[in-house]
Amino acid sequence: MNDSREKIIEVHDLVKKFGSFEANKHLTFDVYKGEIFGFLGANGAGKTTAIKILCGLSNPTSGTVVVAGVNVNKNPETVKKRIGYMSQFFSLYNDMTVKENFRFYGGVYGLSSKEIRNRTLFFLDKLNMRSYENMLLKNIPLGWKQKLAFSVASIHKPDIIFLDEPTGGVDPITRRQFWEMIYEASANGITVFVTTHYMDEAEYCERVSIMSEGEIKALGRPRDLKKNYQTDNMNDVFLKIARNVE
Repeated sequence: MNDSREKIIEVHDLVKKFGSFEANKHLTFDVYKGEIFGFLGANGAGKTTAIKILCGLSNPTSGTVVVAGVNVNKNPETVKKRIGYMSQFFSLYNDMTVKENFRFYGGVYGLSSKEIRNRTLFFLDKLNMRSYENMLLKNIPLGWKQKLAFSVASIHKPDIIFLDEPTGGVDPITRRQFWEMIYEASANGITVFVTTHYMDEAEYCERVSIMSEGEIKALGRPRDLKKNYQTDNMNDVFLKIARNVE
């Protein structure tokens, strides 16, 4: 697939070892600006290890990783300022109010008090949640927490947002609403790098990578992968790869 867009993530020959165990085996792939990129694989496939390296939280054993124009090996702290991250547990603090969560993370990302306030009001208005800004997060419904977590991860206008299993435990309607937020971010030029266990969500991505046993076994557009593996859906593609069936 030829793509003239700017490369926002460049990974070449990435290896990560823990002793003699090779968690990531010579990973090579690019991700483009504004792309929704799916990073799939069963538990233990090596996804989380790779994401930690991309986010500047872990060093590769060898290989080159460039994120938002920054060499992760050399400048991990700079990378952290240019990305947003949302885990499956949403990364927010239940004993803080909605406003306090925005203030805390805005401060972490180095925003001024004025910037934090303006961005907080922007997102709360967008979510129709202005009246909830002083409510403790533990009293907010799960689906709303999810949307708030995505907004908090976006508060500093990052180049890339990493979403690690972001839709676990929420109902299908809320999942769909969340994906509308992802589409909007992508349309605004933000790259969204998402891991998911829901194979129907893989269909929403422009391209997907499927990992197994530390290696990337398939990489491409969902429609091309379904054609290559002669299946009707991404779940069957995933199963064929996991079972080493061509």
